[in-house]
Amino acid sequence: MWQWVWAQIHPGREERIVSLSTLTGGDVPASQLVTQAYLQMFDSQNAAKVAAMRALGLRVVGSSIGATVMVVAADAPSAGVLSVDDRIVWARGKPVRNECQLLQALDGAAPGSRVALKIERVKVSSSGVFGAYAPPATVEVPIGLVPPKAPSSGCPGNPTTAVSFALGIELEDATQWHFPVHVLVNTANIGGPSAGLAMTLGIIDALSTTSITGGLKIAATGTIDPSGHVGDVGGVPQKTIAVENAGATVFLVPKVELGPAQGAASPGLTVIPVSTLQQALAAIERLGGRVPERISGPVRSGSARA
Repeated sequence: MWQWVWAQIHPGREERIVSLSTLTGGDVPASQLVTQAYLQMFDSQNAAKVAAMRALGLRVVGSSIGATVMVVAADAPSAGVLSVDDRIVWARGKPVRNECQLLQALDGAAPGSRVALKIERVKVSSSGVFGAYAPPATVEVPIGLVPPKAPSSGCPGNPTTAVSFALGIELEDATQWHFPVHVLVNTANIGGPSAGLAMTLGIIDALSTTSITGGLKIAATGTIDPSGHVGDVGGVPQKTIAVENAGATVFLVPKVELGPAQGAASPGLTVIPVSTLQQALAAIERLGGRVPERISGPVRSGSARA
């Protein structure tokens, strides 16, 4: 209640009240939100490590290991059978290494039938890392009604996404990354993907011989993918206030978030829009920072903290 009152006094700047359905689209049970957020953090950490190490010239290889459940709709046929974090590794007698293989295996399954899936019960911790998981178990999931116009999946053979709609789930590819150096990112009790760009820059800085910031206090927000593309995030006006309160003088934001960030920023904060990791590094160099040198030769043993 006190948060609501404060938001009425400071509308749209320091506080903003939104409905739960605005955040979830109305389909995601509130009980899944925390689990989903930690899974997003896990993905974001891995993407940041991949993007950072590749920017430094290190070779990072990924292996496809299944299709991960991101969302189970509240009224889904699979509700109570599948959960967020579950990794589907086998379907109707066929191995599943990614979302496309799952859709191909299930394509043509009739509404009202039941399909056998083999899943790994994986649990992402509050630190954004995978914990122990149970051995693969086989479950049967009912197929609900297929929507009349299911969109194309873009997968080889062009199976539709009808089955995932009929199951009431959203999926993502599960990838196991093989890193040449161990990096630990401390994100205890923080969820979501918004710190991707910041983590990437922090990892590059930790693996470099000298600081890349040139002594500036630089803040950043934005999602990151393994290729270094920066995506939009939410709550940018509030994040802008937070970085000012932390003493930052530069704020790197996704290009589409420039307006909201500038609208909340005071004259002492320089807001710079970026769409890629390389643009972020170039901006830091223009401000007097240092572009990291590519690492050549074997990587020394040990670990880095960001």
